[in-house]
Amino acid sequence: MNRNVLSRRALVGVAIAALALAGCGGGDDDNGTDTGTGNSGSGAGNYESLSGDIKGGGASFPNAFYTEAIAEFKTVASKVTVTYNSVGSGQGKKDFGANLVDWAGTDSTVKDTDGVAADSFLYVPTVAAPITVSYNLSGVDKLQLSPDTLAKIFQTDIKKWNDAAIAADNPGVNLPDKAITVAHRADGSGTTNNFTKYLKAAAPSWKLDSGDTVNWPSTTQGAQKNTGVAQIIKQSDGAIGYVDFSDAKESGLKFAAIKNKDGQFVAASLDGATAALEGATVKDDLTYDPLNAAGATSYPITAPTYILVRTSYPDAAKKDAVKGFVTYILNEGQTLAPEVDYAPLPAALKTKALAQLDKIQ
Repeated sequence: MNRNVLSRRALVGVAIAALALAGCGGGDDDNGTDTGTGNSGSGAGNYESLSGDIKGGGASFPNAFYTEAIAEFKTVASKVTVTYNSVGSGQGKKDFGANLVDWAGTDSTVKDTDGVAADSFLYVPTVAAPITVSYNLSGVDKLQLSPDTLAKIFQTDIKKWNDAAIAADNPGVNLPDKAITVAHRADGSGTTNNFTKYLKAAAPSWKLDSGDTVNWPSTTQGAQKNTGVAQIIKQSDGAIGYVDFSDAKESGLKFAAIKNKDGQFVAASLDGATAALEGATVKDDLTYDPLNAAGATSYPITAPTYILVRTSYPDAAKKDAVKGFVTYILNEGQTLAPEVDYAPLPAALKTKALAQLDKIQ
């Protein structure tokens, strides 16, 4: 776990005690706004008025962030139990549609096949992060890949590491005559959706289309969740795959610099993700697309992630607990995000996301 997170957790009890001594036990802030479930800042006392169990499930891409946010939320909302089952975006959307969870994490938008009724949900953007192109290749510590080269690797048109196209992207690098092992998600995944959407947009040679699942060549290897793909790469010299930034760093993987829209090779980083977010157009439903963004410092495979909430909940306590938790993610959680390798939302988008919660009945 990140050392900054541990330090902050050690101090959180002191902070709560200070809030209590300052008289923060009431439900309103100084201007009379209910901040436990509304769209402004909040204190521990406001969250402490909430209660109940709220279940979430879905994308593995934001799992590290939601895990930390849930743990921190518990320190200010002791009567609320929040759980999150990292089962992939595809399954998360299906579980949400079947009323098995109260909120869902997804990195991709809802399709008719997901079983979620139209007008029954809202998108709430939470954070963003790079999708790394992670690799394991003995003797090669730095790697650069252009979009078309990347596409040809993942659809297995390029089969060896010393292929002329990879060599052209990496002048002066001694590439071995070694077979490439391609690793990908086997489950329905928003990470797959965003990675393949990027290739579809940036690489004219890409022919596998895009989606939560695609028909990967039979010679490739699939695994469950980002952690499963990371494990294949870590164990196989010659392997390459796409893995979220947090899990790639946690697994100690190397990742390639990717050629962006401005022709610059940029390595995955939170700064690169933030640069990509700045140029993204936000739709009315608050979905947005930072993939293949313009800008010299933009990391081109930057993915958004969302929480799906219902437009109405069966009882007031459930509604307030969900709104309170998501409010916490959009306020206090944005400070936490960089500590666990995610980029916080731009201020304007955060404001829109908080306003989205006021639509819940």
